Amino acid sequence: MSKLRTVTVFGSSLPVGGSAIYSDALRLGKLLAEAGFAVCNGGYGGLMEASARGAYEAGGHTIGVTCSIWESSANPWIREEVRTHSFEQRLMALIARGDAYITLPGGTGTLAELALVWEMMNKSSLSETIGGQKPLLVMAYYWKPVITCLEQEAQLVPGESKRPLPAMNIITLVDTVDEMVEILRPKLRS
Repeated sequence: MSKLRTVTVFGSSLPVGGSAIYSDALRLGKLLAEAGFAVCNGGYGGLMEASARGAYEAGGHTIGVTCSIWESSANPWIREEVRTHSFEQRLMALIARGDAYITLPGGTGTLAELALVWEMMNKSSLSETIGGQKPLLVMAYYWKPVITCLEQEAQLVPGESKRPLPAMNIITLVDTVDEMVEILRPKLRS
């Protein structure tokens, strides 16, 4: 029997049911579960709740990585709670559990998650700790300005502005949650 592949989903804790992005995250969780993937996220509200709920309601496995520095408990759609003691442990646990990563819209916490997993792959430290480069998909309409900003780094070296930065090859900008799941299906087949 093959191991259940896990997709770690990063996203904002703020959106509520009825909003367009909450609906997208709900659909994402459902599609991931239907494709046979477990869904891992931070375990709390907003897009974490939505992606877990979508997966849970589709019969999928959900993992919530929570942290004892906050009094909140995991949302009701989490089947397996992993409790950590610090923010840093939580970040590493979220990354360690993922066979792939999806970054939905979010704030500084989501940006920290995206930046850490991206940099670990860029510097190959992910290879040493948890298995190497893995798919990293981000919602294009939201994260494209961040990516564009970072692409400017090549301009810091005279004569190198046309040279592609290796870090830019790690990330995949995606337009819809349906497209995200379609990209992951062949990449995560055991």
